[in-house]
Amino acid sequence: MRIIGIDPGSRYTGYGIIEKNGQNSRHLASGRINATSGDSFAHRLEIIYDGLQKVLAEYSVEQAAVETIFTAYNAKSTIKLGQARGVALLALRHVPLPIQEYAPTLVKKNVVGNGRASKHQVIQMVKLHLDLRTKLTEDAADALAVALCHGQASEFNEQLK
Repeated sequence: MRIIGIDPGSRYTGYGIIEKNGQNSRHLASGRINATSGDSFAHRLEIIYDGLQKVLAEYSVEQAAVETIFTAYNAKSTIKLGQARGVALLALRHVPLPIQEYAPTLVKKNVVGNGRASKHQVIQMVKLHLDLRTKLTEDAADALAVALCHGQASEFNEQLK
C-alpha cells in the first residue's frame, strides 16, 4: 500500500510517500512544496495545490494522511494554516483518495514514543524507521511521520477485523 503523508503549512507544505508491506515501510519520495514565492496568500495556496497535484500525478498513491492543526498562539497564523490544510485536503479529494487525519501529538507518540518529541527527534526516528541516510527537511520528516503513523494505524485496524 502506498501512503502519502502531508504536513500542511502556508509557506512550506511537506509531503512524504512510503510503501507499506506488512511490517516493512519503504521510503519512495519526500520533500516540501515551497510557496514563499507567491505574491499573495491566494497565490501561495495555488502553489501548494499545484505542487501536490504534481506529486500525486507522479506516484500511484492509495491512501492519504494529513496532520491536523495544532493550536497556535497567533490566531492569524492558525487561520492561514487552516486554509493551507484545506487546499491540501482538496487536492487529495480530487484524486480521489481516502484521507485520515492525525493530531501532531499522536504522530509523535507513534513514531518517536513521545507525544512531545522535538523536531530533531522526529527527524532521527523517521530516518531510523525508513533506513534513510539522506538529509530531511523538518516538513518532509513530519510528513513521513504522518505516513508512518497511518501505516501503523491501518495495520492495527486490519488486525482488529
